[in-house]
Amino acid sequence: MQKKITKRGFDPDDFKWFSDEAVEKLRKAQDEVQWLLDRGFKFDSVIPFVCNHYLFSSRQRLALQRSVSSSFKFEKRKKTMLPLESAKDGCIYIDGFNLIITLEVALSGSPVFLGKDGVVRDLAGLRGTYRLIDKTEIALKLIGKSLNDLSVPAAIFFLDSPVSNSGRLGSKILEYSYDWNIPVDVELVPNADTTLSKMGRIVTSDAIILDSCAGWFNLTRKIIEDHISYAWVVNLS
Repeated sequence: MQKKITKRGFDPDDFKWFSDEAVEKLRKAQDEVQWLLDRGFKFDSVIPFVCNHYLFSSRQRLALQRSVSSSFKFEKRKKTMLPLESAKDGCIYIDGFNLIITLEVALSGSPVFLGKDGVVRDLAGLRGTYRLIDKTEIALKLIGKSLNDLSVPAAIFFLDSPVSNSGRLGSKILEYSYDWNIPVDVELVPNADTTLSKMGRIVTSDAIILDSCAGWFNLTRKIIEDHISYAWVVNLS
């Protein structure tokens, strides 16, 4: 039986919302938001103020919201980013839904966004629900290949237990990890953000975790650049 083909994070209007002309406008808006944040204005008031000025769609607003931060936060993230060469020096801790969903979106040909911090993010989101799609297995194979290429000695995936099908995804991760020849574990936790924010050697693109963790690897971007040549990367950097 042929698998159903699903395009994670896709909206037909994205070709309009993220055309070359629209992206130039988003970059301009991003600079203005960052300028205001650097001067002490609050994020929750700045985003609607600037987005309303440019009459952005909800998708454009979300892209801007997920990509922009103050200069201070951008610099802090750059300082805590670990070189990929050091991934071999110990276990890494993976924000499971974050990494897998972003790869599924990239594999679907849906837009992903490269921010000024060098991090690639998507617009899919969880909203408490998740289901495995035809891209999930491909994403897991790419993760395993990348972990092996970097000689990672062990990995632990953290999944939010309240999200639907987190157990199924955890089982799928363990199933595919048999071919990776490294110890892999999956932990279902009430809130992965809270858990990972207190740790180091993290793999995530979540800004909340990046601003709090002791150190992180930009593995998502590496996998997309190395293995998903057709990915639609909207460059906001």
